[in-house]
Amino acid sequence: MRLGFLYAGQGSQHPGMGTDLYEAFPAFREVFDQADLDFDLKSTAFTDPLGQLDQTRYTQPCMVAFAVGLTAVLRERGIVPAAAAGLSLGEYAALHAAGVLDGQTAIRTVAFRGAAMERAAAGVESAMIAVLGLGREPLEAVCREASAKGTVVIANYNCPGQLVIGGERSAVETAVALAKERGAKRCMPLRTSGPFHTSLMAPAGRELADYFQTVTFHAPEIPVLFNCLGGPRQEGDAIADLLVRQVQSSVYMEDCIRAMAALGLDGIIEIGPGKVLSGFVRKTAPEVPVCAVETAADVERLPAWLAALGEEK
Repeated sequence: MRLGFLYAGQGSQHPGMGTDLYEAFPAFREVFDQADLDFDLKSTAFTDPLGQLDQTRYTQPCMVAFAVGLTAVLRERGIVPAAAAGLSLGEYAALHAAGVLDGQTAIRTVAFRGAAMERAAAGVESAMIAVLGLGREPLEAVCREASAKGTVVIANYNCPGQLVIGGERSAVETAVALAKERGAKRCMPLRTSGPFHTSLMAPAGRELADYFQTVTFHAPEIPVLFNCLGGPRQEGDAIADLLVRQVQSSVYMEDCIRAMAALGLDGIIEIGPGKVLSGFVRKTAPEVPVCAVETAADVERLPAWLAALGEEK
């Protein structure tokens, strides 16, 4: 059975995530126990006593450790991807699933990435807003018009009818007003700590470019759909260069989902806390069955879902 794995991004984290998986599965437990970071990964993810989990430098390694651990649990059960993608930091988990990065390297890399993104965001009055019910082209026109006030772009192309704009607060607020005038149904502030996936993250991109000189990227064993391309990389595209570009440019998640669906997969599994990406799949490629896995109970139920898929073929 050919499956796509989709990995969740920042915003889905919550205290307690992975606690039951840690208790139930040695493969998951090993990932957390072996992590070598400058903070207590287990404490932050499982109980968050210091209130750190929503801070980018802590969110990112916690999320990727969760993804790496759950991928190992599924692999033990013979459930492996034929293609992979992830939302923003989830792309690093997808690269791990594809054999490009080992698990601990992926965790350490996003820890560096999260800290670099925090440094880039420091002192910038920024905002990120989910805009519902307005198409790509009208919202792109709104951003071009509002850019007279500062940096504002579509940072995330999530799924039909759901886009995220980000940038400098004054420009974003101007864009929100224009979007409402032009038919947007809702504009919802997001819980983020910086203008992610905009040109304002260029300093983080430069830091990552230097850091990647110390990282070994292996050839992918399966197709990976890249955020900044909305599909697979082309000949000559270096993965490190795409990751540098990713942190400071738009995430084309809708396009990645369409590209994954075009591979003729039997189904898609979302890995990570929450079910956000499953919703994107249902709105973007409703013909592809999707299942979210985030708890030990979900792992135990997954064989029945896969068996049902097999019966439908």
